Amino acid sequence: MSAVVDINADLGESFGIWKMGNDEEFMPFVSSVNIACGWHAGDPHIMRRSVELALENGCGIGSHVGFPDKIGFGRRHLKITPDELRDYILYQTGALQAFVTSMGGKLQHIKPHGACYYLTAYSAEHGAAVAKGLLELDEELVLISSGPGGAAARKAGATVAWEGYVDLEYDEKGDLMLERHVAPRNAQSVAERTVKLVQDKIMPKIDGGTFELDVDTICLHGDSPTAVEVAREVRSALAQANIDVKPLSQHKLLTTTSN
Repeated sequence: MSAVVDINADLGESFGIWKMGNDEEFMPFVSSVNIACGWHAGDPHIMRRSVELALENGCGIGSHVGFPDKIGFGRRHLKITPDELRDYILYQTGALQAFVTSMGGKLQHIKPHGACYYLTAYSAEHGAAVAKGLLELDEELVLISSGPGGAAARKAGATVAWEGYVDLEYDEKGDLMLERHVAPRNAQSVAERTVKLVQDKIMPKIDGGTFELDVDTICLHGDSPTAVEVAREVRSALAQANIDVKPLSQHKLLTTTSN
């Protein structure tokens, strides 16, 4: 049986007349999209168009929820309580869910952005709070996460898709290293890392070591200057390795009842 993985990407991050990335060209290479909800990026018109594009391309749709920090693009850390984070995520997800529902679609997942992602993934308390909000809204929603926070969310009852980043680095402890600005990536290198991650469950660290990482979904960044080239090469490499790419709604994901 072929291996299966989801490819998710952060899209819909333009704002007004300012354009971020090339969503139309990039989207055909991914299976799930995380659409910005107006706090770190995006606006109502961008959200509508992004949902339309996702439905046209058959992508699973998720809310890409972030901190209210457009100047810092949501990549600056804020000190907020677990309950505050839960409400931040519910507020933004509800806005995107309205667009998706109005067009006959169904929201598939929630994925935090930038510093919000880091807090959700690496704080067990915040991860559990996000799970609580997700379950209050829709028990079928999937949370894309990792780390202690992802484990806490799963323990709290949420369905969690474990994620790996193939176009960012991990530090010597195996923690994700955030970048304020995503640099160009070598397409072949990212593709090779992706195949190795899916097949062997191995992720390299910046110090030359590796750590074990079993993922359901991999993230590709659409705001890199080489984003389309990288995505095209990744899809080609996965196809050659007989690895299927499908949205999370077509995966059998672990829950507390299936562990």
